[in-house]
Amino acid sequence: MTGSKIKAMIVDDEPIARRNLRALLGGYPEVELVGECGSAAEAVRMIRAGPPDLLFLDVQMPGMNGFEMLKQIDLGIIPAVIFVTAYDQYALKAFDVQALDYLLKPFDDERFAQAIGRARMQLEQRATAGLKERLRALLEGEGKPESVQPLKYEEKFLIKSASRVFFLRAEEIDWIEAADYYVCLHTGGQTHVLRRTMAEMEARLDPDRFCRIHRSTIVNISRVREVQTHPPGEYVVVLSDKTELRLSRSRKEQIERILTGR
Repeated sequence: MTGSKIKAMIVDDEPIARRNLRALLGGYPEVELVGECGSAAEAVRMIRAGPPDLLFLDVQMPGMNGFEMLKQIDLGIIPAVIFVTAYDQYALKAFDVQALDYLLKPFDDERFAQAIGRARMQLEQRATAGLKERLRALLEGEGKPESVQPLKYEEKFLIKSASRVFFLRAEEIDWIEAADYYVCLHTGGQTHVLRRTMAEMEARLDPDRFCRIHRSTIVNISRVREVQTHPPGEYVVVLSDKTELRLSRSRKEQIERILTGR
């Protein structure tokens, strides 16, 4: 790879996640982004047409996950892979080797730089044979009961502010609001900012305790007092502190079913 750019591709169904990776890669002139895919099926076609040197691959995607996607590609053309995931129930330690790497969302710039450094060293040494053997073993084991740990929902979140660092328990959160690259956690009249996407938060929170009522809003079910209908045909979720939050039409039945069964 000496003297030539590393051709990279991003595969992630979340547009914000792809945008974050694209922005980070902008700081590495030795890496050229040659493609982005929002689905595994699209990525399979693109990789077969022209495989990149480095693949940033989301593990959990609708329709076909990252492992299933790799099984659709000839191992001879599989590039160096950096797994990108918000799900630590996967056996991520198995990926933490020189020939395989992972980025657990949310990751910082330093961790990203480390992953790029590993990929660069691997490609410069042309150590892809070792990568393919590890990938082969990983893909053969994927899907077996022992290869995936039971899903564990997040019970607390690390909050960093200008003056302190502390843990916020999930049960303390009243509702969550999307804010571009971040989310705002509203609790007891206070707001804390966390670098996560709404999709990541929805996946990491216990669905028996939290419900997404809008593309930009997740609520703690225990804080919901009632659902109101406002003209002209709009719906609002009212929390115990009288906060009113917009409810999507598509999610009205879901929240009503949860409240009725509670």
